[in-house]
Amino acid sequence: MTAAFIGVLPISSLSLATLAGLPPGVLRPGYDPAQVRAGIIHLGLGAFHRAHQAVYTNAVLARDPRWGICGVSLKTPRATSELAHQDGLYTVLWKSPEATRAEVIASVRETLFAGDERARLVQRFADPRIAVVSSTVTEKGYCHDPATGTLNFAHPDIVHDLATPDMPVSAVGLLVAGLAARRAAGGGGLTIICCDNLPRNGRTLQGLVAAFAEARDPHLARWIAEHAAFPDTMVDRIVPAATDDDRALARTLTGVDDPAVVAAEPFGQWVIERRFAGAHPAWDEVGAQYATDVGVYETMKLRLLNGSHSAFAYLGFLMGYATVWQASGDPLLAGFVERMMGDEIAPTVAPPPGIDLADYRRSLLARYRNPALPHRTQQIAMDGSQKIPQRWLNTIRDRIAARAPWPRLAVALGAWIRYASGVDEHGALIDVVDPLAATFRTLATRRDDPAALADGFLDLAAVFGDLSSNAAFRADVRNATVAIFRDGAKATLATQPA
Repeated sequence: MTAAFIGVLPISSLSLATLAGLPPGVLRPGYDPAQVRAGIIHLGLGAFHRAHQAVYTNAVLARDPRWGICGVSLKTPRATSELAHQDGLYTVLWKSPEATRAEVIASVRETLFAGDERARLVQRFADPRIAVVSSTVTEKGYCHDPATGTLNFAHPDIVHDLATPDMPVSAVGLLVAGLAARRAAGGGGLTIICCDNLPRNGRTLQGLVAAFAEARDPHLARWIAEHAAFPDTMVDRIVPAATDDDRALARTLTGVDDPAVVAAEPFGQWVIERRFAGAHPAWDEVGAQYATDVGVYETMKLRLLNGSHSAFAYLGFLMGYATVWQASGDPLLAGFVERMMGDEIAPTVAPPPGIDLADYRRSLLARYRNPALPHRTQQIAMDGSQKIPQRWLNTIRDRIAARAPWPRLAVALGAWIRYASGVDEHGALIDVVDPLAATFRTLATRRDDPAALADGFLDLAAVFGDLSSNAAFRADVRNATVAIFRDGAKATLATQPA
């Protein structure tokens, strides 16, 4: 159900009633949460949002109480239920190698679960006090073709939403339904801020919304084009899934129970295109950066950070490492990824103003090696079919266009194919979580012939697009896949040029 938070919990749980009694070392909001009203709807109330955008907004609220968040969970009521039971408060554990600090965040002032409050949520868009809608629904949550960035009209959620537009289940369908409600209410402009790892994420989401709206109602599509802004953004912070150890640590530091705790690194970055439809929080006064061109920041982050993260995930998992900090501590694997970043990825990246790419690469490795953040390789490996097009394949396209080699990226792709085939180097089953998992299982019947297996994966046009028909690309990835199956990940890395 909808929750507006009033502070009624027992003393043993985090709540408004227990906030003042927390130990002195716990950071707490610099404002009265009861005075805050929602000006933002956020879709996807997961750990990343709560450790990133909600933290920046928490800082804004100390100056401007208009920008509370109405947090929306799309798939499961767990997050909304946990927050509703503790007045919307939760703890962030800021974990560095030296120490851990606890901070209580109060910027989420309402929660909605779309599963049973969809109609109410759609109408929430019509509230004139709502000026911003943001989203972190993961790459697969946009029901698009990752190879082209266009809306997948065959996706079951999109088919459903076009047939029943007032009860949408997809993020895109929900946005369009909400915008339709705002239009019907005579509402003003709305800024929609995508915070997921999509290339040109604002423009990509704008295209998806425009395509859906055009199919639903061309007049609505024109209204959206005139009244909604979709700025590009780049977000960066490592936020692993919280563990029982994190919950126990939060209890030790705060003295209260908090099942909604999130753990994150202190480093954070948020670059937002200066393109808004109206009023918006002054995030730039609390650490975010407004820019006229986010593309250079986004490309740097997607290719260097996300690209190297995925390489550590797939190769690290195959080499037996459960976490990134362990994988990045392996000299052979770390050296491989360092050379992949320096020799193959960095030449395709234009450095943003004031950033030295060599320093940036070194800082990434230092962040990965934070033992206080045991980021699981399998968590990063999820949804690879949605992630690798922007993390690796655009880099490869640039390398091919420049007639430049990319052998380590080929090995990384071979590791992904080995991982996605569902059996590790010791014959154990891999729990492959991906929208194309069923397709992968069918392709895995060719596992005894790695070259044929690779060809099956490379035929996935929804992933590889134009690269599927590139004979040289196919040969390089096929050879890398065969080597990983034949020799194993570790031995294959050992054969790579220094």
